[in-house]
Amino acid sequence: MANIKSAEKRIRTTAKKTERNKSVKSKLRRVVKTQRAGDSAESLPKTISQIDRALAKGVIHRNTAARYKARLSKASKKAAAK
Repeated sequence: MANIKSAEKRIRTTAKKTERNKSVKSKLRRVVKTQRAGDSAESLPKTISQIDRALAKGVIHRNTAARYKARLSKASKKAAAK
């Protein structure tokens, strides 16, 4: 356990941030997984919105967000072509 007051505060702050990030990340994973399973073109904008939201909150890196969007868009177009 930390002895310094500022270190104790950092521990509390980190715990709060971790909890917040965990919920955002799990929601993101759930939405992406659903999108991949369905490959519905109608739900793609909602999924991309969730990716952008996670990016804005700093939960995922911008390159990761771009990769998710590119792969989902590609799969959606491929499914629509069939």
